[in-house]
Amino acid sequence: MLRPGGNRLPGNLSSEPLRIVSIGGGTGLSTLLHGLKRYAKLHLPAASSPDTSPFVELTAVVTVTDDGGSSGRLRRQFDVLPPGDIRNCMVALAEDETLLTRLFQYRFPGGSGLKGHNFGNLFLIALTDLTGDFAHAVRLSSEVLASLGKIYPSTSAKVNLQATLQDGARILGESRISKSRKRIASISLVPARCKPLPETLNAIAAADLITLGPGSLFTSVVPNLLVKGIPEAIRASRAHKTYFMNLMWQPGETMQFRASDHVRAIYHHARGPLLDSCIVNTRAISPALLKRYAEKRARPVEIDLEILADLGLEVIGRDLLRKALKVRHDPSVAAAVAIELAMDSRDRRLAGSKPLQRQAR
Repeated sequence: MLRPGGNRLPGNLSSEPLRIVSIGGGTGLSTLLHGLKRYAKLHLPAASSPDTSPFVELTAVVTVTDDGGSSGRLRRQFDVLPPGDIRNCMVALAEDETLLTRLFQYRFPGGSGLKGHNFGNLFLIALTDLTGDFAHAVRLSSEVLASLGKIYPSTSAKVNLQATLQDGARILGESRISKSRKRIASISLVPARCKPLPETLNAIAAADLITLGPGSLFTSVVPNLLVKGIPEAIRASRAHKTYFMNLMWQPGETMQFRASDHVRAIYHHARGPLLDSCIVNTRAISPALLKRYAEKRARPVEIDLEILADLGLEVIGRDLLRKALKVRHDPSVAAAVAIELAMDSRDRRLAGSKPLQRQAR
């Protein structure tokens, strides 16, 4: 059954901030981070106080398999990790919407070799060349933007995404996978053996809440779970683990997928169950928007409550729709439910109770 909406307000649960680790990629992850950012600024102690801990400590773990657009071009030309998704997360977590933040999102409209590139992507590549380390370049760039959180690539290895389709055919490359119209059977990394950053595993172990999504299931969420050690760390963590269910079918990835199909795909690639709950939309989408999406053969994801319950999941329903010309998650609502779950998780941990053990049935 759906958990009803809560009106619980943030408060001090301990001397330490709530710790939220958000895993994903693309615009979905940056949308959630943009909503969570305000909680990292709430209840900041007075400047004279020796304690300057934020209410929420945010960590983003971001997929690095993008091979299209500006990121893909830079990846091929400089043999580096793709910067685009990480740049979006840095901007989403920037403390203020300043000119510098806008500059990081600036896309060159023309120029030989520059057309289509984002300034922030070029900045990250330049810093990587100067420091010799992409993760260090991300940290420095986050400091420049005064980002209210930590951002880690899911792996420092240069990996590509490969899809095996239901007919047995294989497609290499995230951009090609997204354009395919055949159902995906599984996703893998090439090369398969890659490791996460130690900082990522430490953040997962210390988390009160771990979120997956929202975002493209096979090209934004699942790739992070293919990095050796990440799904194991998620399962071992005492944090509450939740999945932000996508709102619509995604052409090329999740056509005709029900909510339970999303969860089963996550479990398949993570080699076992690892979620406590999933967060779903309860608000009806307007007929005009439904018609527009139907032209692309996309429909809302069906929330099959009974099967989700059989998978051992609590289903948390909220009005997640943002008022826009496209069907998108509202960052404020998504962040509010994440805070609620993190607070519940912290309460449980302070009380000394153990997390629920979810078993797929």
